Amino acid sequence: MSLTLRTISREQHLAYIQSLPAASHMQVPAWADVKAEWRSESLGWFDASGELVGAGLVLYRQLPKIKRYLAYLPEGPVINWFAPNLEEWLRPMLAHLKQQGAFSVKMGPPVIIRRWDSTAIKAGIQNPDVKRLRDVEASHIEPRAFEVADRLRRMGWQQGEDGGAGFGDVQPRYVFQVPLADRPLEEIHKGFNQLWRRNIKKAEKAGVEVVQGGYEDLAEWQRLYEITAKRDQFRPRPLSYFQRMWSALNTEDPDRMRLYFARHNGVNLSAATMLIVGGHVWYSYGASDNIGREVRPSNAMQWRMLQDSYAAGASVYDLRGISDSLDENDHLFGLIQFKVGTGGQAAEYLGEWDFPLNKLLHKALDIYMSRR
Repeated sequence: MSLTLRTISREQHLAYIQSLPAASHMQVPAWADVKAEWRSESLGWFDASGELVGAGLVLYRQLPKIKRYLAYLPEGPVINWFAPNLEEWLRPMLAHLKQQGAFSVKMGPPVIIRRWDSTAIKAGIQNPDVKRLRDVEASHIEPRAFEVADRLRRMGWQQGEDGGAGFGDVQPRYVFQVPLADRPLEEIHKGFNQLWRRNIKKAEKAGVEVVQGGYEDLAEWQRLYEITAKRDQFRPRPLSYFQRMWSALNTEDPDRMRLYFARHNGVNLSAATMLIVGGHVWYSYGASDNIGREVRPSNAMQWRMLQDSYAAGASVYDLRGISDSLDENDHLFGLIQFKVGTGGQAAEYLGEWDFPLNKLLHKALDIYMSRR
């Protein structure tokens, strides 16, 4: 199969994404508008008959003071990763990016290697000898993913730092997902642990209502998000980021991004943003107040979001990143503990890979990033 690669229009790119069952929300053309501080380009792969068979959103970040770029394809490109001729897909991409002035390429193959179901994770948490998810035997392994990793290494790609610590835009390697396809809603609800089911009931009894918001409610979202940032000690994104995200994504597709609030006695206690691409739904950002926790607004909101995803025909509800630490003393442990209660599964992606087109500049970037 001979492949050619060239720049495509946003319309071509979007049409291709819409023809697929799902793709990462970071590979839709509108994501380029969300990441306004990067230059962007849509790439298309064409087969011998001229049909578009793959696409990628590339973000270019310029190095300080020189016209050379880091080319980044977050959770992409969207190609056939299991193709035996993977090299023929990636070689023209590298040549093109080099022509565009890239000194280094970073990509995140959307390929899952292993999955662990809730039972396996819980057993791991209870075992004092187990400190990390990778020490737990996986419930499912994708052998083809290991072949992809081998092919990439042979081509000269280097695996990024584990979990991508240190670079703000790097994507999580471990995520938590609730599979929805071919499962009745009752079974999904039954899969929740006792605490979750009890909390959902508690919220219902207390009269917590979950509502959807619009663009005009983003300021209220920001209020809760900044309370969360202060409590959890992270630097919040500005309101303008979420406004840009809403405008860009929902202009591309009116149901690409949603906003949810859980409220009690008319007061908003927690909020979340949700992203939808085809059959894949992501719980993207979450926020909550320091008050009203006893009525369990977050559990109520997640349950409603999950039900809405199910009603929309989604095949997976994705709670995004977790750390792979199963150590109860780790500050990130609470994340996996909260998410495992949904009865879903942890999934490990291949992680991010780098190709240094200019080894010297690539090394300089590494040093610069490690000091940030």
